[in-house]
Amino acid sequence: MEAKFFRFLKLVGVGFKARSESQGRELFLKLGYSHEVQFTAPPAVRVFCFKPNIICCTGIDKDRVHNFAGAVRSCKPPEVYKGKGILYIDEVIKLKPGKKQKK
Repeated sequence: MEAKFFRFLKLVGVGFKARSESQGRELFLKLGYSHEVQFTAPPAVRVFCFKPNIICCTGIDKDRVHNFAGAVRSCKPPEVYKGKGILYIDEVIKLKPGKKQKK
């Protein structure tokens, strides 16, 4: 399959890991839940994990690649106080300030 479109995701958080199996057809995520989250890629999409925290979604159909990447991201979207979650590789999260300590 000639990969034309790419979407990179980054897992940020302690213990967050990803692995791909079945020649890029299955994606398993450890996101701090009591179970692993499993995704099956659509027919025109392949998934690769370069590192345990970097996921690459590739394919020949731009819509399917971006929809699959969005589905993976929606499993644990980035939160605004600590920045943990699944982010696109070029995404920047503007962190909110937390509560101020009383003196």
